[in-house]
Amino acid sequence: MIHLHRIKGEELVLNADLIELIEATPDTVITLIDGRKIVVQESPHTVVDAVRRFRAGVLASAEAIRSQPADLLAFPGGKTDD
Repeated sequence: MIHLHRIKGEELVLNADLIELIEATPDTVITLIDGRKIVVQESPHTVVDAVRRFRAGVLASAEAIRSQPADLLAFPGGKTDD
């Protein structure tokens, strides 16, 4: 999820996986995969950077979880492969 601002200043949080297209017309228009359009204050470059940082954070979190000892990752009451 990325934090952006509508033209009038209201903050919105957007699921970055739903972005299909970003245009500068001159306002930044984000087209979602379902065809809806959102106009935001941020430049296309800023939106792309926010998506990049979000995805890097997801990967870093996954790596941090993966590097945890196996007993910390087990579900409570779940069976292990031991």
